[in-house]
Amino acid sequence: MAAAVIGELSATVARLQSDGDGFRWAAPESWHVTLQFLGNAGREEYDCAVARLRELRLPSVPIQLEGLGLFGRAGILIVAVKVTPELLLLQKRVTAATRLCGFVPETRPYQPHITLARGKGQGQRRGILELKTAIGRQRNFTGFVAGEFLLYESFLGPAGSRYEIRERFPLGGR
Repeated sequence: MAAAVIGELSATVARLQSDGDGFRWAAPESWHVTLQFLGNAGREEYDCAVARLRELRLPSVPIQLEGLGLFGRAGILIVAVKVTPELLLLQKRVTAATRLCGFVPETRPYQPHITLARGKGQGQRRGILELKTAIGRQRNFTGFVAGEFLLYESFLGPAGSRYEIRERFPLGGR
């Protein structure tokens, strides 16, 4: 993600975040656009997925960030990502490649986004209402071009998820 985008999102988070707001705010290093959630994988599935993903040859993908939004029931603050033909092609090719390894794609329509915060505890409902007011009319954010996609491993903890990069897959012709 480009430094300008991280700066814009960080400034937005700083504007919206407050003590006791009922949210667990994601750290900038964890911001990402999910192409496919794989879930738990054994060594064989992991090796298969990496091998299949390495075979993909796709161009760089322009990422167009839109405004802030909420997944209200889940209590999640997001930045919506526009579903462009390039992003959709990448997502479809990733899910087709991993399907060969036994991973099942989502049945819901692809809704790319970056998670900025997740509600926690009993303050979540109040926090969602306050965020809806604070968001107001938000302009779109600066876009960027993704020159690679990553395979992350996530670790759940009391402070939220922590992500570690396991593999990098270049885009843009090789």
